[in-house]
Amino acid sequence: MSEKLTLDALRKLRDQKQKELAMRDPSNKEMQVIVGMGTCGIAAGAKETFAAILDALEQRGMATVLVRQTGCMGLCHSEPTVEVIVPGMPSVIYGNVNAKIGRQIVEEHVVGRKLLDKLICDRPAMDIIG
Repeated sequence: MSEKLTLDALRKLRDQKQKELAMRDPSNKEMQVIVGMGTCGIAAGAKETFAAILDALEQRGMATVLVRQTGCMGLCHSEPTVEVIVPGMPSVIYGNVNAKIGRQIVEEHVVGRKLLDKLICDRPAMDIIG
């Protein structure tokens, strides 16, 4: 038998969902994390990766990072894929990003401003970066 929802439980649920929606609000965001959520990405575990990234950012209280999803990035062999855009750094796409690696990307790339070279799947050519 299921429990009745209380007013406090509904308020807690509302607050949780408002925080999740705020992570997707593009206003006042300086960094972006974009998760490929095409059918190939979802089949490879992109939903778990997306949730882990949101969780890692929420734990650090990083409200200046826009987290969003997109369709297939054309790198189906490396799904789940995650693009990270941080000011002052080249935009890169990481491949084979599971939940653990998603948290690592938050810690090292977004917070530590360090590329995870072994996990990079694609990035602009050096002549484009300038």
